[in-house]
Amino acid sequence: MKKETIKETIDTIVFVVVALIIIRFFICEVRWIPSASMKPTLIEGDRVFVERVSRFFTTPNRGDVMIFYPPETKLKTDPISVFSRLTGFFCKDTAFIKRVIALPGEKFEVIHNEDGSTDVLINDKPLDEPYIMDRFEYPLCTNDMLCGPMVLGEDEYFMMGDNRGHSSDSRYWGVLKENRFIGRAKAIFWPFNRLYYFEHKNY
Repeated sequence: MKKETIKETIDTIVFVVVALIIIRFFICEVRWIPSASMKPTLIEGDRVFVERVSRFFTTPNRGDVMIFYPPETKLKTDPISVFSRLTGFFCKDTAFIKRVIALPGEKFEVIHNEDGSTDVLINDKPLDEPYIMDRFEYPLCTNDMLCGPMVLGEDEYFMMGDNRGHSSDSRYWGVLKENRFIGRAKAIFWPFNRLYYFEHKNY
């Protein structure tokens, strides 16, 4: 009887772990927002539902709020690290959440206007960005920043936070390869007073 109980317990644990891996890797996961880099869209403490299904069928679109591993995060491939990423247990790999601004093959540039505001140009046209915190709160581009003009490669995306004055994004660490994406933010589900569903819009 004791052996049967142990076997049932082991079977249950294995089932739960496998189910968790399948759900987390192929369907969805939950993320916590730790910083102010995506204000006003996301604030510290928001819990976000992240779907992972669409990445198997489509590429990210401009305006999508994406979770990803930045280029500076070195992803270990040993069994423990891979298991940790798949299940979320004790995972220490740093992930960011930013918005897709420029797509593969597009020309990107940040320009500072005489009135103190800043615009992002895509293919030489100002990008309409109703989601950002403030057009007047941008750090001036320096030689060690990536502000363009530049044309993205066929597998490159330019990511930026909505709080442009307080965001570590592609301006500082470079373009992002598609294989670094984890999933797409679909909704804020906590706290309740900030419930919000991210509708896709072609900016």
